[in-house]
Amino acid sequence: FAELHAAVAGLPVASSRVLPGIVLRRDFAAYCPARGDLRAVLVTEPLRPALSAPGVEFLVDSEGRYQASQRWIAWRTEALMKHFQSNDVKLLLSSVKQEELVIYYAKLYGVSVVECLSSEEVALICEITGVSPYEPFGDNTHREITESAVATFCQPLLLGSKRCVHIGFTSVCAFQPHCLILCGPVEGVNEQHAAALQGAFTMLQQLFKTVYQ
Repeated sequence: FAELHAAVAGLPVASSRVLPGIVLRRDFAAYCPARGDLRAVLVTEPLRPALSAPGVEFLVDSEGRYQASQRWIAWRTEALMKHFQSNDVKLLLSSVKQEELVIYYAKLYGVSVVECLSSEEVALICEITGVSPYEPFGDNTHREITESAVATFCQPLLLGSKRCVHIGFTSVCAFQPHCLILCGPVEGVNEQHAAALQGAFTMLQQLFKTVYQ
């Protein structure tokens, strides 16, 4: 329930509504408008390549080698975004904050980015879409990306003064997510309404579980 409702203070209760899809309560790190269905990839690690393996010290002993290392990182990052573009990936959902270099090349190659998803949001997206997080495949940037979901829309959404991300996914199961937008004059009223609705949904869930057992 926490991931499928959003509270907005300062608006009348009558402004409450139900929206198809899910609402992520954060703004785009990069937004590139796209029409129609778009492929989305979920990641749980930084996409800026590291110069060494974890636990291995990387020593740069000259300015020239340092600059060469930075050029290699930029080249690898750009190659990954080109790979996304060639696989028609238009949306990157990340549980970690990506570095500015990743955001720069994402904008350059038309990939929208949403960062800092919670573990609960990642689990919800995986359940809806049936996909697993994408992992860069070593030095092979030519293989087809199969760990992608289909989003029917992805757009900014303004809730009060807060900019959010509204996404509709093609679900692979019977569960068709909708997000409840709860509006009220103050946060306390919204919290009361949310608690009451969650209790009602819990009761209905238990009721139908009893009926179908």
